[in-house]
Amino acid sequence: MLECIEGFRRCESGRIQVKGKTGVQLQSASLPAYIRPMEAVHLFEKWKKAKADPSVLEALEIGRMNMELSTGQKRRLHLALALIGDPHILFLDEPTAGLDVEGGRALHDEIRSLASRGKTVVLASHDMAEVEELCSRILILNQGRVTFLGTVEELVGYMGKRYRIKIRTVEGEEEYPADNLEETLLRILQEYKEKHVPIQDIQIGRGTLEEHFIELAKEGV
Repeated sequence: MLECIEGFRRCESGRIQVKGKTGVQLQSASLPAYIRPMEAVHLFEKWKKAKADPSVLEALEIGRMNMELSTGQKRRLHLALALIGDPHILFLDEPTAGLDVEGGRALHDEIRSLASRGKTVVLASHDMAEVEELCSRILILNQGRVTFLGTVEELVGYMGKRYRIKIRTVEGEEEYPADNLEETLLRILQEYKEKHVPIQDIQIGRGTLEEHFIELAKEGV
């Protein structure tokens, strides 16, 4: 349940209460077009009565106006504003939306750094690869209802333990479901050997987070 997540606790009424200071980075934030990054930082410092971390400000384009910033630069500015006051809990809404690969990786590194410093980061994202890479626990909502809360490994157990074996040869790629991995794999290898078809690659998995997410979504339709 949610009371197991650091920074949250459940009240006697059953409602979830947030403990500690919070910071929020929204997917789209409205700053005046002609405001400069440091002007926005000083404005938020006065509002929160706290100073920004100098290390967070190093990547900002100090001299440019907000309307001249790229998507990645705006994301860094919004994150810097969210971190003013050294919040215990940080809410990030689709933080890498619109970023290129390099910008996305840089932001992922920053999120990992924040988590390593003991901050609770709540990430809202439709990018399942991003969620799987960054999140220690995941919560899936379907039509406003919680359908799953736990780790990726727990989700795999919740959705079933059937394996998926992908075989790639010069003839293409085939996928085989398997309940017993060892027996199924030996049978498949024997079949390809008898057909004299060399195997180029073998992948074994239990489905991606995206596939499990889609399957859970269908259950609620």
